[in-house]
Parts: sequence; C-alpha cells; structure tokens
Amino acid sequence: MIKKRIIDYMIIALGACLYALSVVIFTAPNNIAPGGLTGVATLINYLFKLPIGTFIFLMNVPLLFLSVKKLGKEYFVKTLAGTALVAVFIDILTLFIPPYRGNMLLACIFGGIFNGSGIALIFSRGGSSGGTDIVASLINKYRPQFSIGHLIMFSDALIVTISAFVYNSIEAGLYAVISIFVSSRLIDRIIYGASRDNGKLMFIITEKHDVILRTLLSKVSRGITVLNAYGAYSGNNKKLLVCAVRPNEVYKVNSIVKSLDLSSFIIVTTATAINGEGFKKQ
Repeated sequence: MIKKRIIDYMIIALGACLYALSVVIFTAPNNIAPGGLTGVATLINYLFKLPIGTFIFLMNVPLLFLSVKKLGKEYFVKTLAGTALVAVFIDILTLFIPPYRGNMLLACIFGGIFNGSGIALIFSRGGSSGGTDIVASLINKYRPQFSIGHLIMFSDALIVTISAFVYNSIEAGLYAVISIFVSSRLIDRIIYGASRDNGKLMFIITEKHDVILRTLLSKVSRGITVLNAYGAYSGNNKKLLVCAVRPNEVYKVNSIVKSLDLSSFIIVTTATAINGEGFKKQ
C-alpha cells in the first residue's frame, strides 16, 4: 500500500512537471491562455506581472476546501498535491528554463501536448490539477441540469474570449483554442483509449462481495447491480457486481476493489452510451 502511494505521488509529480513546462516554455511566453485557472493566471501575469504558479495555487486552495466533502479525502489530498506541485514547478522553472519564441503554431501544439500529458498522468493516479473542473463539479452539485462537461467548455470559451481582448489579438484566442483542443484530445487518448465514450462498464467477480459492495456504495456515487455467479473452474459460488462509471472513476473503483480482495477479477469494457441517472438523459 505504501509502495503504491509512493508511485502515485511520483507520477503526479511527473505530470505536474510536464504541465508546468507547457506553461513556462510554450503558452505563457507566447500569449496563449490555455483555459481554466491557468489561463486566468496567465492573463493576470501579463497584466500585473504576478507569478503564475503562485496565483494558480491561491485560486485553487479555497475551491479545494469548499469541495472537500464532494471530492473525498484521497482525491482531495492528491488534487492538493498536484495543484501545489504545478504551482511550485511553474515558478521555479520560469527562473531556469528559456521560453520558446519561434513558430506560434508549434508553440500552441506542443503546449497542448505537454499540458495534456501532464493532466492525464495526474488524472490517472486519482487526482487532478484543480481549476475549473472543481468549479464545474460544485455548480453541477446544486444545479444538476448543467453538465460538468458543458460548464468546463463554457468557462474555457469565456477565458479564451477574454484573452483575445487582453492580448488585443484575435489570433491569440485562436491559438489558445488549438492548444486546448490538442490537450483535451491527448487526455482522452491517454486515459480513455482511442474511443471517446459516455462511460465504462465494470464487472467485478469476488468472494468478498459484502465488504466491497458496502465500500463502493459509500465511496463511489454509483449504483451497483449484484448477480449470482458460478465459477466453472473453481466450482465456487461467487457474486458478480456490475457498475456503470465515468472513465475517470475506473481507477478509484479498481483501487478500492483490489485493496479489499487481491484475488478479485475485474473486467472493464467501453459503454458506447449510458442513459439514466448520473449519465446522459434522453
């Protein structure tokens, strides 16, 4: 368990470093606001010369503490670590790493690549870099008619629009759109695979279904269906737990199950569409 936590935080640190490099080398020096709170901090830095990393952290901290109950303790700690590391790396690397000031198209593309790779690594270990996804989650909690994806898209579009006025350049906004697109597509590819889907379907075969069921119901806000199963090879009666989750919840469910039953058998499949409570509604 300790070894797994160490690996988790090492990968989160690597993701934070890649994220910081995207800001320090490619986006900020070329007046590209990459959306989210990082985009806001980039604009503030341009206007008032305040350090980007420090401002990102200051904006994220109150949001994290406001949403700690919704996020859960582990996710909160990992997100706080990811946010802090991103902030520290940005401000430190700015002092030593020279910015790229060549072709603007290359700057926004590679900015998106580094940004997306960093976020995906942090995301894959059960954390996040903070920002507008927390704001979107909080709004969605009290106004469920607004989807998280649409809220994040709206906030990014707003920041990109503002950046065009701040930089007095329509091209700056257009380059930001390219960078955000590259970043989001790369995150999808790394975390979700080649397909961009509505959800994942998890089949969990275990002999410790009682404790796993109670733990999942308390820690993951998803319904679970329990089916009777029979192992043809072992000859044992087992339970099959079926759970529909978002792609970013697979890691959490898998970690919980394996921590309670190492011999459990887990199958994760792609659900092309899931209609119902917690997912898309017709």
